[in-house]
Order: sequence, then structure tokens, then C-alpha cells
Amino acid sequence: MLRVVLLQFIATLVVSLISGALAGIPGFLSALLGGLCCVVPNGLFALRLFAASRKPGGANPISFFIGEFVKIALTVTLLGAVAWLYHDLNWLALIAAFVVALKSYIILLFRH
Repeated sequence: MLRVVLLQFIATLVVSLISGALAGIPGFLSALLGGLCCVVPNGLFALRLFAASRKPGGANPISFFIGEFVKIALTVTLLGAVAWLYHDLNWLALIAAFVVALKSYIILLFRH
């Protein structure tokens, strides 16, 4: 789980650097924030599942679904906060980094 989150963070950094080269500092920050809107909730969710799997009885489906709901709510909240608070937002960079981070796990599927 944590490998996927690390891969998402690396993909976010790569897209941020490309966006920064194309659109300057606002593009870099927009892409970085967009990717982090995906990486942070996924990282917290992975840590929560890891902790739940270590306790006696293991993780149960209810904790998974509650964690997933919290992850989605946090993602939407973070995206809204970025849109509300960052006035030089480059929407293309934000969405591109968010989608790349969201789908970067596919790279791990084809790794072997």
C-alpha cells in the first residue's frame, strides 16, 4: 500500500516539474497541490488500513468503507480548499497531476 502512495508522490513530482517548465511557478505549484490532493488522502487511508490490519481480529469491511468515505471527503475538501485559496491556480496542471497521481498505480501492475 505504501509503495503505491510513494509512486503517486513521485508521479506528482514529475508532473509538477513538467508543469513548472511549461507554465512557471504557478503551474508547478498547481500541479503539486493537485497531486497532493490525491496522495495525502491515499496515504492516510493506507496508514489506517495498515494499523487496522495489525490489531487483533484484523481489518473489517466496515472500517474499510468508513476509511474510503473519509478519503473521498478529504480529497474533495482539499481540492475545494486549493481552488478557494490559491488564486494563481492553473487548472490544467492541477487536473493533470491529480489524474496522473490517481492512475499511477497502473505502472505497478505492469512492472512484473
